[in-house]
Amino acid sequence: MTYSEAIQHLLELTLFGSKLGLDNPRRLAALAGSPHKRLRFIHVAGTNGKGSVCAMLESIYREAGLRTGLFTSPHLVSFRERMQVNRELIPEGALARLTAQLRDSAAGFPEGQGPTFFEVAVVTALCHFAEQSCDIVLWETGLGGRLDATNIVTPLASVITNIGLDHTRWLGETHGAIAAEKAGIIKPGIPALTAAAQPEALAVIRTEAARQDAQLIELGQAESTADLPLLGRHQQINASLAKAVVEQLQGELPVPPEAIRAGLAKVHWPGRLQVIRRGKQTVLLDGAHNAEGAAMLRQALADGFSADSPVFILGMVDEKDGAGFCAELATLAKRIVLSPISSARSAKPDSFVVACQAANPAAAVEVAESLGQSLEWCATEPFVVVAGSFYLVGEAMERLGVAPTPSEAERQLNDWGAPGRKPKTLSD
Repeated sequence: MTYSEAIQHLLELTLFGSKLGLDNPRRLAALAGSPHKRLRFIHVAGTNGKGSVCAMLESIYREAGLRTGLFTSPHLVSFRERMQVNRELIPEGALARLTAQLRDSAAGFPEGQGPTFFEVAVVTALCHFAEQSCDIVLWETGLGGRLDATNIVTPLASVITNIGLDHTRWLGETHGAIAAEKAGIIKPGIPALTAAAQPEALAVIRTEAARQDAQLIELGQAESTADLPLLGRHQQINASLAKAVVEQLQGELPVPPEAIRAGLAKVHWPGRLQVIRRGKQTVLLDGAHNAEGAAMLRQALADGFSADSPVFILGMVDEKDGAGFCAELATLAKRIVLSPISSARSAKPDSFVVACQAANPAAAVEVAESLGQSLEWCATEPFVVVAGSFYLVGEAMERLGVAPTPSEAERQLNDWGAPGRKPKTLSD
């Protein structure tokens, strides 16, 4: 199997949608030799910031001399971003070989009950990290936690960044219901740490930790004073959480204070308040895609870009509260360009016009046919903010020349969606 054939096979798996549950990933991992039983994990869930916390922890432990595995989703450009060892993307040859092996293993599953795209991705990452003899794996959940395929591992610590109203169609419509799904990663006797501050969510997390006899460390919204290359107050909260995790695990994974400081100072996590300079133009890329993310972006703009009046390019997937997201940011804008995203799940940009105009009648609101057109329309603007979806940010990185252009199949691998959703096929 070649790399392109592996990507095509994974894309075909997305045609079966996705499902929540642990039976399939457990079975597939067992057929692969149970690689997760040879690894140590820090399992991270949450509505926002879980990828950032994983990236911070990875940087700290790598600075301390450990061999790190990093599993995150979605990817911005290349599917290989999801599985990294010491921040090196999984090689194309390794991905192709492991995909072929797992395809053969899955052949014995009952008809119609084979592993999904995400389940195969999870076990592929486990195999790669085990083969590479990783000392610690920073392990981000996909959707929720309790029934997420990543939850087949027993970690050294369970981490919950925060709880917000996102993916409500699948996780529940209240903070408490969503917290119950995220808290599902808490394991018996394993320490848990959280920066969640919403009272209803905290109550649920506390109850689950007590039920599991797991020590719970609550940090609230405490900000660190770390020297961070990542912008935004929320990243200081994430840094505070990452430092607390490292301190909690000093017995198993000793890290000197200077490695914590250096690791945070060197952390690299694209697409999160990422600044790109294009001559006299500044473009800010941010993957914020829900109400809480919009509030964080709004605060970051007030803190770091208060002298600039931004033009927003906004695009979202259709299951999000796009109108609320756009309205949150519209009041800051002198101009808003609403763009579709390169996804079968793209929301219709014109559906956000009314919300934007109501929030800021003085701002010009335009609807573009593509991100490319949006960027062309904004070519002479001094300050442009692109936000609303990791799809949009990834495509912007390609178009702005800061990332390579993937194949169409690889781009569509982010379209695995959520339970019950099926993306378009290449022939659609």
